Amino acid sequence: MATTNHISTKWLGNMAFESNNPSGHNFKIDIAKEDGGDGSGFRPKALMLSSLAGCSGLDVASLMKKMKLEVDKFHIETIANLTDEHPRYYDSVVIEYHFHGSNLKEEKLQKAVDLSIEKYCGVMEMFRRFAELEIKTIFHSK
Repeated sequence: MATTNHISTKWLGNMAFESNNPSGHNFKIDIAKEDGGDGSGFRPKALMLSSLAGCSGLDVASLMKKMKLEVDKFHIETIANLTDEHPRYYDSVVIEYHFHGSNLKEEKLQKAVDLSIEKYCGVMEMFRRFAELEIKTIFHSK
């Protein structure tokens, strides 16, 4: 049976909206003051990049736990290029996985990243439909 997500998004006035999430948390969406908003919430296109990094990050964190890998810090940098013509969309995205630690098992961490991007991350698969993706894994050893 197919899974369905149902999200409700309500207008708060001016250019702001509040959207719910199946987690039970709500968040605000708005645009910049120079574009007519109040700058009081998340921007829709940028949220897509957070979703991409969050989805893949959860995969990698889960695999790091399963593989018992020691990592002091882990962060993902997502750098996307917006097209010039409307409707503007991301046509290319660079995703950098940064691992920090003194005992990094680089081969296993790379396997965790590869499993996420090739097999597990559904948001990554969605992005593949409209953008060119470049993946970088960067190890910061102490």
